Amino acid sequence: MESLPFLFPPARLIVIRPEEAMPRVSLLFVLALTLSAPSWAQTAPEAAIHHLMDQQAADWNRGDVDAFMKAYEDAPTTTFVGKTVEYGYSTIRERYKRIYPTPAGMGKLTFTHLAIRELDSNYVVATGNFHLERTAAGGGNADGIFSLLLKKDPQGWKIILDHSNRTN
Repeated sequence: MESLPFLFPPARLIVIRPEEAMPRVSLLFVLALTLSAPSWAQTAPEAAIHHLMDQQAADWNRGDVDAFMKAYEDAPTTTFVGKTVEYGYSTIRERYKRIYPTPAGMGKLTFTHLAIRELDSNYVVATGNFHLERTAAGGGNADGIFSLLLKKDPQGWKIILDHSNRTN
């Protein structure tokens, strides 16, 4: 074998015969693909929060405030921040029922620009926009922003803090 000149010769030169090279290259390729998960892939908490938000929108759009509220932790410390600060699951539930007494007033809810950030394995922050499509008689369309703090419990992810504000 002819010696090749090196500017900085390696401490040890390893020669791989062609028949040995393919399995190593294949293994390295598979390892690289495995370790380089696409940045658009959702983590388990992100997927769960997206599902929770989709379920909330579906419950709202059926006019079912009680089902919509299942996303919230049923606790006296659950907090809603809007024009005022309100504490307690039942207080927040009654607020929704008072402000949105009819299906026309509830309209059709959509969430957009949902961003989810894991704080640790038991807490996430979700931010985004909401839109209510309503008739003039139902109160007209409404848009706003929100930030949610969610906590993981044995039943899944629950909203413990909801900060929502209308932008129009």
